[in-house]
Amino acid sequence: MLALNPARIRLPLSRNRRKPVDIVYANSDRPPTPALMALGGQHAVMAIALSTYALAAAKLGGLSVTDTQTFLSYSLLAMAVATFLQSWGGRFGAGALIVHIPGPIMVPFVTVMLHEYGAGGMLMLGLATGIPAMGLSRLIPHLRALFPPTVLGVIVCMGGFSLIQGAARQSLGLNEAYTIDPLSALIAGATLTVIVALSVWGNRTMKLFGLASGIIVGVIVAAFCGRLTGMELFATAPIVALPSLPTPVFAIDPGLLVVVVVVGLLGQFDTFASTVIVDRMDDADWHRPDMKTAGGGVMANGIGNIVAGIVGGMPNGASSANIGLAHATRSTSRWIGLTAALIIAVVSLLPQATLALTLIPTPVIGAIQVYAAAFLMVSGLELATSRAIDSRSIFMIGISLFVGLCVMLIPQLAESVPVSFRHFLGSGFVMAGIIAILLNLLFRIGTSIVAQQSLAEEDDVITAINEFIEKQGGKWAARREVVSRASLAAIETTELILVSGQGRRPTAIRARFDELNFDVEILHSGPPLVLGGMTAPEVSDWLDADEDAVQNAMANVSMVLVQRLADRVRPGTRDGSASILLHFDH
Repeated sequence: MLALNPARIRLPLSRNRRKPVDIVYANSDRPPTPALMALGGQHAVMAIALSTYALAAAKLGGLSVTDTQTFLSYSLLAMAVATFLQSWGGRFGAGALIVHIPGPIMVPFVTVMLHEYGAGGMLMLGLATGIPAMGLSRLIPHLRALFPPTVLGVIVCMGGFSLIQGAARQSLGLNEAYTIDPLSALIAGATLTVIVALSVWGNRTMKLFGLASGIIVGVIVAAFCGRLTGMELFATAPIVALPSLPTPVFAIDPGLLVVVVVVGLLGQFDTFASTVIVDRMDDADWHRPDMKTAGGGVMANGIGNIVAGIVGGMPNGASSANIGLAHATRSTSRWIGLTAALIIAVVSLLPQATLALTLIPTPVIGAIQVYAAAFLMVSGLELATSRAIDSRSIFMIGISLFVGLCVMLIPQLAESVPVSFRHFLGSGFVMAGIIAILLNLLFRIGTSIVAQQSLAEEDDVITAINEFIEKQGGKWAARREVVSRASLAAIETTELILVSGQGRRPTAIRARFDELNFDVEILHSGPPLVLGGMTAPEVSDWLDADEDAVQNAMANVSMVLVQRLADRVRPGTRDGSASILLHFDH
């Protein structure tokens, strides 16, 4: 078995990553079997507990108790397939710890489909969400310009915001009148306190099992408060059951399918953002989204939805709560995802186990969602501001979040649009993603990837060069760290030019940017500089030195700093003028 004999399994290779210091088990690390089973079990419990989205859709769709159990079992099986593909990687997955749950955004459409066509209608729903997603996965590597970190940060942040309402209702036991239930708040508070305390102050082992400990404490508190209900259902639930496949229904309203296709594609924003967040957690040298990884994540989601349709289950999507769990346990190993997939698949055939996990008290699930929401909001803001910010970025981020929160906080806004558009215009998460992408494309108009500025003799060249690089870095949304290094290197290069003599003086600065490269070129008068043989001077060289020797030593210092700040330094000529090109990997 996978979980018991992981040494015999060889996962597809993933890209090289440097393990962050706070990660216990990184992407390709294989935890010891006891830890692997416990960590995988935590993710499986979380995913199965969140399968209540499928239960809610089945209830609203009018399914019988037996059909609901079958629907839930097949939804879990599709979740297991998608989770396995994501963790396995290769051509059909992200190769990351991404666990799937029934997609919350699809609940209204699943409800309509079940009510009108029964479980047999899930086939067309699965195909309508799965096939377009598989096609999109092949295009994603070519869409880097649409998804810079600023846009993805907005999407991730809105993913956290979208959890707030459900988390607050579940953890506080809010009713229609928004009255807080003290016992629900107590259960959720105890659960969240244990999770946070062990995550912050616990040792390595405690951090790994902080969530499981929180759930156990929450269930115990709920039992003492008389909130652990439904135990009598075990008497009628079989131990093992092999549900039958539903009869497919192909005669589906085309208009409904068109809306499902559009909403399904928009829902891939969440999958894309999930791959980026997990990849960023897992790589100490993370710089930009890995489009191949993101494409694999969307491909796995598409295949999982097709499987769900074939067996009559609910389309699924990446679980934000499980990403929060990975952060809480400091573990992003793919082996954990594979183990979770195996456990979910087994549980899908064990009605009593499914029932036990779905009976976890609602306030406990709410507390977990509070943790996940907090993690995603902070991660999204950190991602959005990881690049240099100018007025374009400020407006893009601010307006996108404003629109998303407006739709989320004032749901009545969606009532003024046609019914066919309400499903996605009424989603703050989707609207924020759309606005962020559109504004990013709009603000790119008129922004050249090459910029140049002349430097007059009366200019303060140091200040002018620094302001030029900071301004262009903000316009291009370049990484802050790269912009800072480029500015320091350009200033030191300017100092070198000024002290090198022979009539040299900076005359212009030129910069060029794409997502992978940031180049700064300083043009100057006089002959080209010769940079070979530069070494850091010894302290003794400064003693009793004349003015010329001090100038030479200063030039050596500046050149050594430039060579260490820039990834490549190349003197030469451009348009008849001498120049120094500073290259920075981005």
